[in-house]
Amino acid sequence: MEGRACDCHRRLVNRSPALIKMMKPNVVITHWVHDEVIQLLELSCNVRPNRSLTTLPRYKILAMAEDADAIMVFMPDLIDTEFLDRCPRLKIVAAALKGFDNIDAEACRRCGVELSIMPDLLTEPTAEFAVALLLAVGRNILTGDRMVRHGDFKGWRPVLYGSGLWGSQVGIVGMGAIGQAIAKRLSGFGCEITYYDPQRLDPEREQYIGVRPLPFAELLQMSRFVVVAVPLTPETLHIIDKRALAMMTRGTYLVNIGRGSVVDEAAVAESLKYGHLAGYAADVFEFEDLARNNRPKCINPGLSGNERQTVLTPHLGSATDAARREIAMAAAENILEALKKDKYLPA
Repeated sequence: MEGRACDCHRRLVNRSPALIKMMKPNVVITHWVHDEVIQLLELSCNVRPNRSLTTLPRYKILAMAEDADAIMVFMPDLIDTEFLDRCPRLKIVAAALKGFDNIDAEACRRCGVELSIMPDLLTEPTAEFAVALLLAVGRNILTGDRMVRHGDFKGWRPVLYGSGLWGSQVGIVGMGAIGQAIAKRLSGFGCEITYYDPQRLDPEREQYIGVRPLPFAELLQMSRFVVVAVPLTPETLHIIDKRALAMMTRGTYLVNIGRGSVVDEAAVAESLKYGHLAGYAADVFEFEDLARNNRPKCINPGLSGNERQTVLTPHLGSATDAARREIAMAAAENILEALKKDKYLPA
């Protein structure tokens, strides 16, 4: 075992193989999931689910998981060395996530804890939602909705002229699975789609999707809409900062469906205030990124207080009933496979 000796390997020290076989493994689910997911796990495990719709405090999750053999985690959960040391029997951390910046993958490896993620199941619903945000921010949909509800609509007036997607130049920062899925959807709008990604796609793939690569600065300068679809890494932290925003043409719309901290929210708020950015839509926010010790504690007031130029949604990218059921079921199946592999369950 490389690195320091890990307390996680204390598991099973005082348990005989016969006793292990007789006992059901303990599985913790930190957030609400469909009943079918719990029922699947209960066939062979002792399941401790969070049946509420709220995020439990860390100390409560630790209390639930200190003798757990497996845990299913979600976006608000921080799995670090301290957590793993407090839960020495863990064999698998099954993330119902695609991005896992809130999980210390190296600590899991060092402790011999398997980490599973959902690389594909979030792609399609997230791409669909990105297009919804593009339309909402460009066409002033929420502002129009408020106008009607507040009694300010007295019939047609020449107001709230926005920017449509048809024929627009759209630049996508990050051309992974989600970026490609967004591009395929936008092809139906007749958009000219460019992208920036350090790992360029194969030219045949580019042609199939209908995208053209550009250097980062050029993409920002040319695009009417910029969509950020990158994971949070040291390289992508604040990839959209004050300098990047200044490169954009006045009147650009920015959409973030990657991670909150890939965008400098304070810089975006300032750009909106002075009219450089036309609008900002986000489904992710800096305060969510638990791996950042210096993260903001709330959404920047310059964004949350700016109803006219922003569309802000509570991390709804994969929030379709079918997708979330499928994601949690797949995470449950990963747990069962890991426990079988380690002979906690019969093969």
